Amino acid sequence: MKNHNRRLDIALVFAIAALILLPWYRIEGGFFGLGWLSDFLGDPSTAPGILQITTYGRWWLAIAVFFVLLGGIARFLPDPKSRATLLAWAGGLGVLFLTLEGLAINLSGWSWTFAEALFGALPDGQPSMGAGAIVTGLVFVFFFAFGLAERGVMKGDAFVVGAIAMLVFLVAIFVFYPVGSMFVGAFQDFDGSFNPSGFLTNIQDSSVWSLGCVVGGERCGVAWRTLWLAIMTAAGSTTLGLCFALVATRTRFPYKKGLRLLTILPIITPPFVVGLALTLLFGRSGVATQLISSLLGIEPGRWLYGLTGIWIAQVLSFTPISFLVLIGVVEGVSPSMEEASQTLRADRWRTFWRVSLPLMKPGLANAFLIGFIESMADFGNPMVLGGSHGVLSTEIFFAVVGSQNDPARAAVLAMILLVFTMSAFIAQRFWLQGKSYATVTGKGDSGQHIALPRGISIAVHSLVIPWAIFTIVVYAMILFGGFVRTWGLDNTLTTEHYIRAFSIGFRDDGGLAWTGVAWNSFWTTMEIALISAPLTAAVGLLTAYIIVRQKFVGRNVFEFALMLSFAIPGTVIGISYIMAFNLPPLEMTGTALILVACFVFRNMPVGVRGGVAAMSQLDKSLDEASLTLRANSFRTIRKVILPLLRPAITAALVYSFVRAITSISAVIFLVSAEYNMSTAYIVGLVENGEYGVAIAYSSALIVVMVTVIAGFQFLVGERRLRRENRVAMAAPAATASAPLGQEKTA
Repeated sequence: MKNHNRRLDIALVFAIAALILLPWYRIEGGFFGLGWLSDFLGDPSTAPGILQITTYGRWWLAIAVFFVLLGGIARFLPDPKSRATLLAWAGGLGVLFLTLEGLAINLSGWSWTFAEALFGALPDGQPSMGAGAIVTGLVFVFFFAFGLAERGVMKGDAFVVGAIAMLVFLVAIFVFYPVGSMFVGAFQDFDGSFNPSGFLTNIQDSSVWSLGCVVGGERCGVAWRTLWLAIMTAAGSTTLGLCFALVATRTRFPYKKGLRLLTILPIITPPFVVGLALTLLFGRSGVATQLISSLLGIEPGRWLYGLTGIWIAQVLSFTPISFLVLIGVVEGVSPSMEEASQTLRADRWRTFWRVSLPLMKPGLANAFLIGFIESMADFGNPMVLGGSHGVLSTEIFFAVVGSQNDPARAAVLAMILLVFTMSAFIAQRFWLQGKSYATVTGKGDSGQHIALPRGISIAVHSLVIPWAIFTIVVYAMILFGGFVRTWGLDNTLTTEHYIRAFSIGFRDDGGLAWTGVAWNSFWTTMEIALISAPLTAAVGLLTAYIIVRQKFVGRNVFEFALMLSFAIPGTVIGISYIMAFNLPPLEMTGTALILVACFVFRNMPVGVRGGVAAMSQLDKSLDEASLTLRANSFRTIRKVILPLLRPAITAALVYSFVRAITSISAVIFLVSAEYNMSTAYIVGLVENGEYGVAIAYSSALIVVMVTVIAGFQFLVGERRLRRENRVAMAAPAATASAPLGQEKTA
C-alpha cells in the first residue's frame, strides 16, 4: 500500500500543478520560451485551468477538476477494491472528457450543432490544449492504469499496466487520430461543414482511375500508374535483393565485404539524390546522353523523365533494404534440409527450387511488401524524375501546396494510397499466417549450404555485377557533381557549391557566423534527428518488451495496431498530420514537436520488430530471477534486459536517426520557415535548378550520418555474454588458500 500511495501522490502533485500553475491552453510564443511567466495570472491566453474556470467563464473545465478530486478521494479510501475502482473510473472518464471537450469546442464556440442545441451558445470558444491540459490528460491515463493494477491486472504490476496504457494513448493520438481526421476531411468543406460532393467528385475523377493506356488512350489514371510502379519496383528490388543475398552467402565472390558496403550506401542517402544522379547521367545534358549523342548522332531524348526513370531510381534506392531483409533468411535455411533433399537424389536445381526457395517465402514476402510500400510513399524520386507522369504522392503534394489548394482532393488521394498499402500489408499477413517455415532445430548439421546450381549462379552474378558497377557510377556522379561549376555546360572543377552551402565567417564581436545557406536547415535537422532517435528506440523497445514478455487480452490486436503505422505511407502520414494538428484540440503545425512525433511513430515499428527479435532470444528465467529477488519490472528492464539488448538498441537508434535525416514524403508537408529539414531544403534547391549546391549538401549529410552511426555504435557498445565455470574457478582458489602441509583438494 505504501508504494501505491507514493505513486498516486506523485500523480496528484502533477495534477494540482497542471491546474493552478501551468497555462491550460497553447502558448503562441512556445511553452519553453517561458515568456508566459511574466503575467500568466492576468492574461487569459496564459492562465491556468483554475482561473479559466473562475475568471474567464470556461465552466466546462470544472468537470476535469472533478475527476482529479475523485482521484484525491481514492487516495484516502481504506478498501483496496473501492479505491482501485474509483481510480480507474476517474482516469478513464477524465481522458474521455478531455477528448470530447477538445473536439466539441473550437475557437469560436461549439463544433457540433447538436451540442449548441443541447447546452446553448457559448460566449467564447477555446484555443488548442496547452501544457496544463496535456499534463492533466497524462495524469488521467496513470489514474486509469493504477486503478487496473490495484485490481490485479498484469499481476498488479503498475509499470507494465502504465506502459500499455500510455502506448495505447499515444498511438491513438499520433496514428489513429490523424488518419481518422484525414478521412473526415475528405467529406468537409473549407469551413469545416459536411459536404460529400468533394469526395464524390474526386473519387470519380477520370484522371485518377482512367484506363486509357489499356484501351489505346494517352495514359492511365494516377492510381493505376502508382500501383503498377509499386508492383514493378517491389518485384525488381526483391529480385535484386535475393540475388545480392545469394551471392553474399552461397558463392565464392571475392568482394563480398564491398558488396555489403555498396548495398548499405543507398540507405544513408537522401531519397531523391539517386534520381538527381540519374539526371546527371541520363538527362538531356547528362554525361551518358551527351556521349551517346556525339558518338551515334542521336538526338538527346527525355526517356528518363517518367515511370521508367522513377522505376530505375526506386529499384536502386530500395534494393539494399530488400538485401538486408533477405540475407538473414537465406542464411537461416538449414543445410540439413538441403542435405536431406540431395540424399533423396534430387539435384542442386531441384533442391533449390523445391526446398530452399519455398523456405525463403517469409523473407521474400516481407521484402516485396517493403518495396511496395516504399515505392507508394516515395516522393523525392517522382518529384525529380516524374515530369508529367505524376504519382499519388506528388499529386497529393500539389493538391495541398499547389494552385489547386484542394484539401479534399488530397485526402481522397491519400485514402486511395492507404487502401493500396493496407491491402498489400493484410494480404501478406494472411498469406503467411498458419504456415511454418522453421528450419533451425536442435539437430546438428554440417553448417555448410549447398552450392548454387550453375545456371542460377551465372544468372545472379550477371545481375549483381552490372548492377554493382552501375551503383558505383551513380555514386561517383553524386560525388563529382558537387565539384562541377554547371553540370553539362561548364564542367570546370570548383568548390564554390560547398562554400556557398557551408561557409563560416566572423561577426563584428569576433564570434563565429554560420553564413552558408545550408546551416539553418542542417542544425534543425540534427536537433530533430538526435531528439527523435532515442525516443523512437525507447518506445519501440518498451513495446517489444510488452509484446514478448507480457500476456494480456488483446495482445495480438495491440501488436497488429502498432505495426499498422508501418503500412501507412509517409505521404499519408504527412497529409493526415496537417489535417489533424492544424486546428484545436491539438495544434502543432509549424513546431518542432510535430516533426519529432511524426518520426517517432512513423519509425517505431522497426524498433518494435528488432526488439521482438532480440528479446525472443533471451530466456524468461532471467526476468523471473530478477523479479524473485524483489526487483520490480522497471528495475529488471534497466538492469537485466537493456544490457543484453545493445544490438537492438543500436539498430533502432541508427535506423531512426537515418530516417529522420533522409525522410521526405511526410516531412515535405510539416516543415516551416523556422523548422526546415534538410531534405525539404534540398528539394527546393533542385526545383530552382541549383544541382551543385543540392549535391554538395547531400554529400555532407552522408558523411555526417556515417560519423554519427559510428558514434552510436561506440556509445551503446556491444553485448558481452560471458559464461564462467564457477566450480572450476573455485577449485584453484580453494587449493591456493589451503595451509601448507595439508592435502589440497578440489
